[in-house]
Amino acid sequence: MIPAGYMYKLVSTSDGKEAASQPVDFYSAGACGAGITPFFTDYVPHWKHNGFWFFNSPGVMQEIAVEKHIDLSGMTLFFYELYEFEFDLPDAGEEAWSPIESESSFVTEIVVPSKKVLAGFDVVEYVCRNSPECSLLSCSNLAKEFTVNSHCLFDTLEDAKVAVESGKFHEREPGPYRILAVYVVTV
Repeated sequence: MIPAGYMYKLVSTSDGKEAASQPVDFYSAGACGAGITPFFTDYVPHWKHNGFWFFNSPGVMQEIAVEKHIDLSGMTLFFYELYEFEFDLPDAGEEAWSPIESESSFVTEIVVPSKKVLAGFDVVEYVCRNSPECSLLSCSNLAKEFTVNSHCLFDTLEDAKVAVESGKFHEREPGPYRILAVYVVTV
């Protein structure tokens, strides 16, 4: 796994009408259009993110929050690691899994948190191959087709890989897909 960086997000909760096996809340890593777990702000115009389109440290986001008068106190601080390969349905003669790297034009010097708790693994669409797009487990109801934990994430990297290779994600949205380990940063 490759350290990818931090993001403050507003965590959404379920409405409580689902079955007991359904998620309680959503720790989606992506920037889903449905707004299920939004980023703390539209951060891209500030151009302070790293080469994985997250942040090298929480302090950078705190600076943006002060500048834009954003209250971070009700948000959750996440840390992400990326599986070093992305998946796309291969054309003839191509591999399904291919290596990923950070965008070299951005400084990527991630300060790894000293205290973090693994919440699970998310599969995120990366059509543009830069910033995280849709988390299809929550955005496209794919959580109903797989076993997910209370945060709408896979419990293991292997579960996420098997799900991606099943082709069910491609039935909803085009790839490629990246697998992210989702951690909650504790102080």
